[in-house]
Amino acid sequence: MTQTATAISETRPAASAPRIVARIRDDAEALSVAHRLAADFAVEAALRDRERKLPWDELERYVRSGLWGITVPREYGGAGVSYGTLAEVIAIISAADGSIGQIPQNHFYAVELIRVNGNESQKRFFFERVLQGDRLGNALAELGTRTSHERKTSLARDPDGPGYRINGRKFYATGALYADWVPTSVIDEAGVQQLAIVPRHAPGLTIIDDWSGFGQRTTGSGSAVFENVQVPADAVIGFASAFSRPTQIGPMAQIQHAAIDLGIARGAYRDLIEFVRTRSRPWIDSGVERAGDDPLTIREVGDLTIQLHAAEALLQRAGRYVDAAAAEPTEDSVAAASIAVAEARVLTNDVSLAVGSKLFELAGSQSTLAEHNFDRHWRNARTHTLHDPVRWKYHAIGNYYLNDQKPPRHGAL
Repeated sequence: MTQTATAISETRPAASAPRIVARIRDDAEALSVAHRLAADFAVEAALRDRERKLPWDELERYVRSGLWGITVPREYGGAGVSYGTLAEVIAIISAADGSIGQIPQNHFYAVELIRVNGNESQKRFFFERVLQGDRLGNALAELGTRTSHERKTSLARDPDGPGYRINGRKFYATGALYADWVPTSVIDEAGVQQLAIVPRHAPGLTIIDDWSGFGQRTTGSGSAVFENVQVPADAVIGFASAFSRPTQIGPMAQIQHAAIDLGIARGAYRDLIEFVRTRSRPWIDSGVERAGDDPLTIREVGDLTIQLHAAEALLQRAGRYVDAAAAEPTEDSVAAASIAVAEARVLTNDVSLAVGSKLFELAGSQSTLAEHNFDRHWRNARTHTLHDPVRWKYHAIGNYYLNDQKPPRHGAL
């Protein structure tokens, strides 16, 4: 399996020295490394968002840290961390910078698809590339379809060779701009959805940085255009079959989204506490000298803290359910994992929006000044929480407990 190289089609930093990537050994080391990186990423997070400065250097440090390889199974040289640890790593990074926290989400998703559906050759090749520092992006979603899960991008037999050709256009291609490989959902000639892993600079593949969302501004979640792109047969992996049978793929994808929202909430909460302690003034009727002694402010912070801690607890619980489903994937275990993750997503959704909004109410007018860029927390939360509708999670949870109805397996619950 070889990677085809072509000219770079968008502005990016000049090539640096070959990557030297650390090998993380276990869950504890992964969490420790994530905390160190997060402290670094937080320093200019507001600046990157305000100026839409793409985080090339930060991503390079992120990859070199070894964290992008932590889900590679131990038998292939990775740390094989638990899903709870993966979620916490993502939350730690997202608390520092929500955009950077989201960028590797589809990298980990693709690694998991390879783990579940890849053959031995594919696993050995791609797992080693990941451990060497290759980044996997994403070209899954499309605009203009009847629902967000329908696909039109085609995979057809190459009339001039043994492989295939891809034609189509994608959007919300988070991570593709920064990637070495672009996992792409395609519809084959039998109408079945597959995953083709395409070299980032394959001839005919153009990544367009046209993401204009008001939040998650540096994720690079723009367009990917495929014009007769060639892909070998051994780079195509089953996609639909990961959902037609019980697997952990769906809840694994969703727990990452919950972790991103939780991290954004933590970042907003951190800024709220610091600003109220050091900059805010008490309301005249409070009768206190410090904003932190205002009894109504104290009450609101208590409420937010409870919500945040509850979301953290449900995310940890969800991780245990996903671990159980991966260890023994059955109809029951996968359904239980999906519901546990959905419960976590409801709370992480709500608390990320609540803290991002309450920050201004409790910190006061000074907190709205552009120099702080605190609005990025709410903008990031509101943008990311639209990934799939939380209202349907309430329905799935209620139907599961009330009517013993298992949730659908399509990856967006």
